[in-house]
Amino acid sequence: MPYMKGSDSDYGPVYIREKGELRLIADPVNVEKVGPYKTKPLSHLKKCDSVRFCIREGDQTTSTKKNDPVFLTLCYSAKSLFDIALGFVADNVQHIDSLIGFPEQVAEKLFAAAEKRQKFIDPGTGLRALQTFSKAYGSLVLSSLCLKSRYLLVSEKLEEIKSFQGLSCLDLSSCKLGDDHELLQHLTTEALSSLVKLNLGDNCLSDSGLRKMTAPVRVMKRGLKNLEHLDLSCNPNIGELGIGYLCCFKKLSVLDISGAGAKLSKSLLQMLQNKMGLVSADAPLQDFSHAHCKTEGWAEQVILQWDSIISDSAKPRISLMPRTVAQRFYGKETSMKRVLAPPSLAFNIKERKSEVNMQFHKKPLQDICAVAYDESLPGKTSAIQNSKKRDLEILVQDNAVPSAKRQCARQLTVEDWDLLDSY
Repeated sequence: MPYMKGSDSDYGPVYIREKGELRLIADPVNVEKVGPYKTKPLSHLKKCDSVRFCIREGDQTTSTKKNDPVFLTLCYSAKSLFDIALGFVADNVQHIDSLIGFPEQVAEKLFAAAEKRQKFIDPGTGLRALQTFSKAYGSLVLSSLCLKSRYLLVSEKLEEIKSFQGLSCLDLSSCKLGDDHELLQHLTTEALSSLVKLNLGDNCLSDSGLRKMTAPVRVMKRGLKNLEHLDLSCNPNIGELGIGYLCCFKKLSVLDISGAGAKLSKSLLQMLQNKMGLVSADAPLQDFSHAHCKTEGWAEQVILQWDSIISDSAKPRISLMPRTVAQRFYGKETSMKRVLAPPSLAFNIKERKSEVNMQFHKKPLQDICAVAYDESLPGKTSAIQNSKKRDLEILVQDNAVPSAKRQCARQLTVEDWDLLDSY
């Protein structure tokens, strides 16, 4: 707590008024008058938050003589029992068995206290503490997670990321996951069945990866069953076969496959429209602008702390200047700059502009009703009327469960059975 520093030559012994009585301090403390109630902590009371020394205005004298005694008042500001208990629990947060049924308001303060003590950064306590909070509070801990181009964070904190439950938005663009990444398999679990928005752009995915990701939904009706927004852009190995696996997402309303291997053919347009009710967008959709994607929840600062620590550890510590000077001497400066330049994981703007816009969305129900009304006027053929009526039924009944005959008619391949055996 506060104390006042000075020199022994200016002031003499220091007295303390406690409970109306004056007491001389055995070891004089050097004090200087810096104004009423302006104090700094004493060394022997440094760890005590409830005691502080202060000079009252009435105790100050106008005398400037040497060795004048200085009178200090011992002031108490007791900590509340709640704060003491909260600090103790935060110090031992890794030993909590469960927080289910615990009030959310108190849990939020406990999470902030544990974060202040950097409990979630510690490898020994962070994972267990996050699992305890996530099981009890789900989306309150983290509802949206943006990991765009943070491939180092994904690899270093994979288990901690997998502990989050109840996410509604997840951005994994430019993380170079591939078809066999552990996090891609985690997307099919019940812990992330609440996902509404998923961004997997520029992740080296292929038809095989989409088959694995959609198998639980296609066969067992679990997994990403609530998905409405899906971005698969800049994955050149995804073809029309892989896009066909997406038909199991009955709630999917917007889809981006720009830069994928599939071509904008008539068969692709018919498949997306007949099976998913999606039509090609005339202009780029704002849903895929990534402007609104951000990390939200109690653990927002925890993610920033992880990213800061990993980014600092990844910086090169050895200077490459001598090597650069040598390359410049031999006329290889330009090539060396290309080698030393950090890899750009962001989307190439020029390539994105040259790509064909392959974004699809569901038309509003009012627009389809208007088109159906216009084509029901005299002079329109009955075939066109029937086709538009079927499109309207697809939109209205997109959440309906398929009939038993359709389910029986679907035949699983050998690869699907092998995949199911692995669960």
